[in-house]
Amino acid sequence: MKIKEAAEMFGLTIDTLRYYERMGIIPPVKRNSSGYRDYQIRDLNWVFLVTSLRKAGISIESLIEFSRLSQLKNEQNVEEAQKEILNEQLSELDLKIKELSKTKKLLEYKIDAFDAHIAQFNQGDSSSNKVEKLWEYNKEQERK
Repeated sequence: MKIKEAAEMFGLTIDTLRYYERMGIIPPVKRNSSGYRDYQIRDLNWVFLVTSLRKAGISIESLIEFSRLSQLKNEQNVEEAQKEILNEQLSELDLKIKELSKTKKLLEYKIDAFDAHIAQFNQGDSSSNKVEKLWEYNKEQERK
């Protein structure tokens, strides 16, 4: 598959695919007899993996290391090192999901209480002793 088709398949630009390869984020793509990149299923899997992990916020550095390890032949502990990178990224992603979930609950609460808060404010009933402490709401949610 040509680079243009691969880029379109994943909603990327040709420049992005070239960058991924140049930076070592994906392994080098084999070239055809004319010197053009010829994306195979293995290459497309790499592009899909990298694209998915980047959307989740996985660092470029981790992806480069994972890709670099995949290209080592007959080295000890390569698979274990790759698996460790994936496990570390999964742990980081779990933390991000937890934080996003807390933020989502806070936003849902603010949306649900928005009209009541505006009405209270418009009535002039917004003295500091009546204003809620959002950080306490957040702590309460963490206990649930």
